[in-house]
Order: sequence, then C-alpha cells, then structure tokens
Amino acid sequence: MDFKQAQENSKKNLNTIINKCWEDATFKQELIANPTKAIEKLSGQPLDLKGKKIVVTDQTNPDTIHINIPANPNDLELTEEQLELIAGGGRDGEEGFVITWSFICVYW
Repeated sequence: MDFKQAQENSKKNLNTIINKCWEDATFKQELIANPTKAIEKLSGQPLDLKGKKIVVTDQTNPDTIHINIPANPNDLELTEEQLELIAGGGRDGEEGFVITWSFICVYW
C-alpha cells in the first residue's frame, strides 16, 4: 500500500468511527472507555499499536472548548518513502507530503 492510499484509508476509517459514535451511543461510550477494544470490535481485526495508546474524548459538549496539541513535526521520524516525497515534491501525481493523524486504522 502506498502512502497516498494509506492516508485515504486512514481518513475513511476515522470517518467510520465518528459516524458510528453519532449513530450508536453505546459504541461511543465503549470507544471512550476502551478505544482499542471498541475499534477492534468495529473493524473485526486486531490493532497493532506498536506500543502506542489511543485516547478518546467526547467533544460534543458545546460548552467545552477542546484543544488538541499535535506532535511537533520537527520531532517526527519519517520513513524513507515519506522523505522522498518531501524532497521530490511527490510522485505519480502526488503533490507532496501531508502529515495526518496516526495511521492506527489504515488497514481495515
């Protein structure tokens, strides 16, 4: 799977999770309580988090402002393929590299 396809899968799967939360209050509570288990149940596949954890917060309360502090791009380690995309400005119609959310859900 190339980087662009991984980004598309990641976005699609994140949208699946969000839509499921909007449609199913029980799933939403399960996701908040145990994100890994809830996502594995939804996808039907185990997640390989490579030692990382998932943190889920309910941001639907309009009286609360949430600030997400992403990783500093200067502290990220990129793969050789990602470095080539940045240096070469993309390939096969790609227009460069975009850092997106963690690719936890890329492959389901």
